[in-house]
Formats: sequence, structure tokens, C-alpha cells
Amino acid sequence: MEDVLDIYEMPYNPDLPVICMDEKPYQLLDDAREPLSIRPGDILKIDSEYILKGTSSIFVFTEVLAGWRHVSAREHRTAIDWAEEMCYLLEECYPDKEKIILVMDNLNTHALSSLYKRYTPQKARALAKRLEIHYTPKHGSWLNIAEIELNAMTRQCLARRIDTLEHLQQQLSIWEHQRNENQRTVTWQFTAADARVKLVSLYPQLE
Repeated sequence: MEDVLDIYEMPYNPDLPVICMDEKPYQLLDDAREPLSIRPGDILKIDSEYILKGTSSIFVFTEVLAGWRHVSAREHRTAIDWAEEMCYLLEECYPDKEKIILVMDNLNTHALSSLYKRYTPQKARALAKRLEIHYTPKHGSWLNIAEIELNAMTRQCLARRIDTLEHLQQQLSIWEHQRNENQRTVTWQFTAADARVKLVSLYPQLE
């Protein structure tokens, strides 16, 4: 826990970006019946019945101190998907950075070994060398600032039915652009010193 909290206390360094990453499943839904036409000022009237159109996984990356985030949707959340997302992050979003600090949950696919399942050993190693990974502890996903982005995205973009992966990606892209335009940031206040007082039960009791 303190490892991640120390990362959040680091001053902003554009040459060493701190990126938080998280993902969430998303159910694709379609309307069983066409929504009723409405008058100006009324809310859209949607039937409660819906049609299941499959599932997807949403990946979010955010550089909190820079007010930047990237969001994408995939059909699955396998090791291959994570590896491809990491490759995009490093080669497309941060091609000129020698290393980035990555904070994320310790899921089984969130591992450097996933890179080797998708790329040649040479490329996988080159990508891995540019990652400094810090995992949130078990039951400590609340420490991942990317969860705040996911919550904002869910309220602002996903509070409706979206029926296809392509439509979902389009809506996420619009949301990402608007949020990056406004450079929305998160001011993290909780420090390791706070944890030692407020979460004292999590620390070993010394004699």
C-alpha cells in the first residue's frame, strides 16, 4: 500500500509519467422495442425489456497529473488483450519516454509474461524494460486512481444502452476527447502517513 502511496506523492515529471490502469466488463444491450418519440423537454421513454448483445471489456489508462486518459473497448480481457494495450500505450501514446511508472491491480493477466504471449521475445523484452510496475495490494483496488476515471466514465458515458462494440468504442472515444480537452485531474490527498493512523489495523502489531 505504502509503495503506491509514495508514487502518488512524487512531483510531476513529464519525463517519467505515472500511469494508472484499470479495466471493467461491460454488457452490450439493445432495445427490445423502439423508444417512444418524445416532445422537447421530455425524457426519452425506453421499455424495460432489452436484448443481450454480448460482453466487452473496457480498458482505461490515465496520467493523473497531466489530466490525460486513454480508453478502449475490447471483446475480451485476456493476456493478449492486455499485452496489445500495453504496446499501444508505450509505442503510440508515449513513444519518446524511456520508462513509465504503471500502477494497476494485480490480476493474472497484468504481468510482463503476458507480453511474451503476444510478441517475440525481443519485442516483449523491449516493452517490459520500459515499464516500472507497482501493484495495488489485495483488497486495495481503491488505491488505483484509474477506478475514479472508470466511475466518471460510467456516469457520464455508459448510463444507457449500447448495442455493439463499435458503437461503444465510438462513444468512449468522444468521452475521452472531451475529458482530455478539459484536462480533468484528480487531487489525491491520502498519504502513507495518513495510512499509518487511519489504517493502523492493517499494520503488524509489534511488541
